[in-house]
Amino acid sequence: MTHLLMHIPDGYLSPSTCAVMYASAIPFWAVALRKLKRALNTRLIPRLSVFSALSFIIMMFNVPLPGGTTGHAVGVGIATVVLGPWASTVAISIAVFIQAVFFGDGGITTFGANCFNMAIVGSLVSYVVYRLTARRAPLTSPRRVFAAAAAGYVGINASALCAGIELGIQPLLFRTTTGAPLYAPYPPHIAISAMMIGHLAFAGLAELVISGSVVAYLQRANPALLRETAPGAPCAGAESSGYASTAGWSAVRSLWAGIALLMVLTPLGILAAGTAWGEWSARTFSDPAARQKIAAASRHIPPPAHAPRGLARLSTLWTAPFPGYFPSFIHQRAFGYLMSGIFGAGIILMIFLIASWVFRDRPPADENKVC
Repeated sequence: MTHLLMHIPDGYLSPSTCAVMYASAIPFWAVALRKLKRALNTRLIPRLSVFSALSFIIMMFNVPLPGGTTGHAVGVGIATVVLGPWASTVAISIAVFIQAVFFGDGGITTFGANCFNMAIVGSLVSYVVYRLTARRAPLTSPRRVFAAAAAGYVGINASALCAGIELGIQPLLFRTTTGAPLYAPYPPHIAISAMMIGHLAFAGLAELVISGSVVAYLQRANPALLRETAPGAPCAGAESSGYASTAGWSAVRSLWAGIALLMVLTPLGILAAGTAWGEWSARTFSDPAARQKIAAASRHIPPPAHAPRGLARLSTLWTAPFPGYFPSFIHQRAFGYLMSGIFGAGIILMIFLIASWVFRDRPPADENKVC
């Protein structure tokens, strides 16, 4: 079982749609990287690493959704609150890249679309909601907990809406001469409702709880980490400790400890029964039992009798080394899922440790920004 509710697999979007989504994502990646290049230093890199890894691990925890499907939070709300929208875009994109390449969670052709939905739209919408809701409240104000929770909830639902639209337009635009869909088979009214019902009622609430809870923890443990997206907040007490409380790997040590705990708990992520809407492999379309489940989650409208031709062709484009977070050489599913979580988070940590070494001599560029 994998969890691809917003991780659109290869074959579900046409090549032209994939090209458009890459073209849409590239300008945002360029802006994000340009902004990070100016700010990249030993203060920012540890925070990037911890929230990229946190997003990766959070997405391994499935929650049951209506119709027997599953979904997950993304962690984009809390990443945006702490890092800002551009750094969050990079952090989430790296997590999505690791998922696609090593675990087949999302496609290679659809990587641009998945990043546009979760990393870009999710981060920008979360940022707008957080700033408008929190305004100039002190960093330790309960209002910021509410603002972060709202940001996570609205951000993930905006991402889900984008994914639903992208999937829904496929059978309208790309069909065979006989009218059969070439890629994702369900039209907008089914695809969008399938995405939104699950996120509005379940996955969005998980994102809400995660975002609010982590902000509440940081308000007690290290409120200065919330300063990046609160330029108008007054400085007082622990908030005015400056770079001493936000610099280096020591600032995120407790957060990495929390991620380690989540890693141990990742086998809980496979307890939710069912598969995610839009996850179906090409062979699933010919399986009578699987077809019933697909129909039950799609307003009781059965899928095509056979996998759409374009979907079947593109779905074999990339074979991940550890598909579905279950390495073939590990026969115990829970242990394989755990090891996949450790491996994925370890790859992310290694990427940022290398970046930390490369930029080790770069001084902070915004010393006067923090109280």
